[in-house]
Amino acid sequence: MKYDFGILHDRKNTNSVKYDSHREFGKRPDLVPMWVADTDFKVPIEVENALLACASHGIFGYSEPNNTYWEAVSAWFRDGFDYNPKIEYLIKTPGVVFALALAIRAFTDVGDAVLIQRPVYYPFSEVVRDNKRKLINNSLVCKNGRYGIDLEDFERKIVENDVKLFLLCSPHNPVGRVWQRKELEEMGKICLKHKCPVVSDEIHCDFVFAPHRHTVFATLSQELEQNSIICTSPSKTFNLAGLQAANIFISDAHLREKFAAEYRASGYSRINTMGLAACQSAYTYGRDYLSQLLEYLSGNMELVYEFCSRTGIRAVPLEGTYLAWLDFSPLGLSDREINALIDKAGLWLSSGTVFGREEGSGFQRINIACPRSVLSEALEKIEKTGVKL
Repeated sequence: MKYDFGILHDRKNTNSVKYDSHREFGKRPDLVPMWVADTDFKVPIEVENALLACASHGIFGYSEPNNTYWEAVSAWFRDGFDYNPKIEYLIKTPGVVFALALAIRAFTDVGDAVLIQRPVYYPFSEVVRDNKRKLINNSLVCKNGRYGIDLEDFERKIVENDVKLFLLCSPHNPVGRVWQRKELEEMGKICLKHKCPVVSDEIHCDFVFAPHRHTVFATLSQELEQNSIICTSPSKTFNLAGLQAANIFISDAHLREKFAAEYRASGYSRINTMGLAACQSAYTYGRDYLSQLLEYLSGNMELVYEFCSRTGIRAVPLEGTYLAWLDFSPLGLSDREINALIDKAGLWLSSGTVFGREEGSGFQRINIACPRSVLSEALEKIEKTGVKL
């Protein structure tokens, strides 16, 4: 069927974090929210029907999916990414950030060093610090408007700090990079050399724009598969975050048991019944939806590029995710002044500094997964503040 992503859906007064939490964050209620990473699009009709069927049964006891669930999940990754995990690799969790925290507790001890790459999704820093681990940063390097990895610094940080775990963001939020196979291999080999497992957050893996292609870290080699924890979820792709369903793949039996033991210790056992139904349906019927969504988002990003060409603000080329990383530094404004400008425009974006105080300075992240009319109006609001070189 043809999906219309231009429809405006009123999400206010639905307990939406994006639309109903301005008081908690000290924001004005009139700001247009384009910060948190969920979309403003309805789920595929098949997912809606699956949830309605589940609800109509009226009984919501403990649930554990049958093989049909696994067949849908495995087919999605086999057909989309040439990744063929075995059923025993799968551990279902209520979310990817939950899985990151479990991995930190399972594979490191208090005081151990954990490596991240700023600017990066801010829960990476939070789960390291909240679990009393030592945060080590291998800053991404931006050259000619495109981010890359300083491999010498990457290995040096691992060696000097005896890093026990690496949290990889792939595709990368917020800089929009889709890491090339060679880049992943180089990082993976360094981690293997120094016995440092890799936790690969691949929640945005479906949002990749041609000619780029996402590489599941576990497909690089058998050795690297055995040294990795692959974290996935349909939540970004199909706007299912509130249903709490994530699929974690761990091929190495020793790592898997350590992770599972920490999971059991958390007191959590079975994920949301509705989340299971939504995930199975999305991965069974969602290919056309995703294809059309990617096309729509490409059009949205073209609006951003046009806006940048008029104002002098720079957009980092978007290879993956639906999060545009905008560089306001050509305007010569401080971060406080940039935030004031965005507030004056009547928008609520994510200030770049939350992804890394130094690495994100001068940037703003804007969620483009919204109707084009909303994005167009938002960009016009910024332009009407008078921003120009």
